[in-house]
Amino acid sequence: MKDLTPARDTLDPIEIASLDEIRALQLQRLRWSLKHAYDNVPMYRQRFDAAGVHPDDLTDLSDLSKFPFTYKNDLRDNYPFGLFAVPQDQILRLHASSGTTGKPTVVGYTRTDIDNWAHLVARSMRASGTRPGDTVQVAYGYGLFTGGLGAHYGAEKLNCTVVPVSGGMTERQVMLIQDFRPSTIMVTPSYMLNILEQFHAAGIDPRDTSLEVGIFGAEPWTNAMRAEVEEAFDMHAVDIYGLSEIMGPGVANECVETKDGLHIWEDHFFPEIIDPETGEVLPDGEMGELVFTTLTKEGLPMIRYRTRDLTRLLPGTARSMRRMEKITGRSDDMIILRGVNVFPTQVEELVLATPDLAPYFQIELTRDGRMDAMTVHVEAAASEDARQALSGVLAKKIRDTIGVGATVSVGTPGSVERSQGKARRVIDNRPKG
Repeated sequence: MKDLTPARDTLDPIEIASLDEIRALQLQRLRWSLKHAYDNVPMYRQRFDAAGVHPDDLTDLSDLSKFPFTYKNDLRDNYPFGLFAVPQDQILRLHASSGTTGKPTVVGYTRTDIDNWAHLVARSMRASGTRPGDTVQVAYGYGLFTGGLGAHYGAEKLNCTVVPVSGGMTERQVMLIQDFRPSTIMVTPSYMLNILEQFHAAGIDPRDTSLEVGIFGAEPWTNAMRAEVEEAFDMHAVDIYGLSEIMGPGVANECVETKDGLHIWEDHFFPEIIDPETGEVLPDGEMGELVFTTLTKEGLPMIRYRTRDLTRLLPGTARSMRRMEKITGRSDDMIILRGVNVFPTQVEELVLATPDLAPYFQIELTRDGRMDAMTVHVEAAASEDARQALSGVLAKKIRDTIGVGATVSVGTPGSVERSQGKARRVIDNRPKG
């Protein structure tokens, strides 16, 4: 693999600034963000007042712990635009992700937000080893999902040539890699393994391609998967992190020269690690739930947003800003399947809304070759033909409502495991490591 370490003079000065400079900037921007939320979002004003805190109470970064958390349900409860902090005519773009009640989680961006987002994705790509003038194949999904357009605008901001192929069409992905010769591909890691299989099926050696960098995100992946992809393609595999509520892809990114955790772009996002049970802020180095406060977001400021992702904060290495370890799990029951967020409660609602199905279900996660797969086990008192028909009905509802394909197995009454306490909704049979 090539040495793709970016030249130091190409970095944003803040990336290599002193910690004192970074903390001073954070304090200034955090004061603005708290006031912006308090003055313009009724929910935040009510929450702050109820907690007995005011934006003026923040005199040190540690004072942020006095302010209340924001939860994913808050976006659903204020659907669609109740958390926006600017008038509707200043919202340049809307994105959304599926919600547990059929209503999506909606996020909005001003022009400044879009510009900042593009800049941070470009910064992330540069940290990954992508350079201006490179060709970038974007294989994240386009549309309401933030991945495709987030990557697209970032690549253009870095002055790259963009191939906006989106997800799917694996044979076409391989053809375009062969013909357009991109140096970078941005894609979910599980789908990259599917592309690898297509190379093998076509009798093409993936090590002979033009690819030098793979920027992988939207789902957890392991260092074992990194090693497999890097060996197969003779390319760098680099991790990118983001979530729609905070911005989208580009909140944090690994640096290609170290690959030792994701540097959080702390000039725009202030991270905390908390005990998921008590909410207590934990010191750097301890494992807990990741919490973000946005520092520059105009359209949708997020104050102490609980991501439910479990990780820990570490000192900076290739950049001054702190790193987060790869996500080790979640403090809730959300499943990330091929880049789509799936909650068991979403499946439950669809089961309950399907006539003739009993109110019992269990989700089984497996790995079908290179791709994660989901089977939903349900039951019905019906003939075999009727059960097969119900299987198709529920599978279509899951695909149309949640946005992910699933196999539905409709068994006879009593075939789904009954709980002896807390229901075991998800059985994860995917290989570990």
